[in-house]
Amino acid sequence: MDEMTFQEKMNQILDRIRDLPGAERATTETTDTTTARRAQVQQSVGELQEGLDYLRLSVKYLVFDLEATRRENAYLRRMLEASARDSEKRLRNDEERPESRDQWE
Repeated sequence: MDEMTFQEKMNQILDRIRDLPGAERATTETTDTTTARRAQVQQSVGELQEGLDYLRLSVKYLVFDLEATRRENAYLRRMLEASARDSEKRLRNDEERPESRDQWE
């Protein structure tokens, strides 16, 4: 039940209470209690909606952070692979150089 439906039903109930004859009508104390409870329920619903909004925002932030972390990881992996390739090339070149030096000496 959404808030709009709840409010409509509550208004209908309060209207019925007001329309009852004097002997059957609830005392003002009961009506005041009902009104106070209604206010508490509305406040609880508002707090719940705020909590859900905060939860949605937190989830969106976490998804954004996860995507950014994945992008950063992919970038860093590419950098490591490039660095490893460069290191291998340097090692190969270093291994080839002493042999060529020996030939000239």
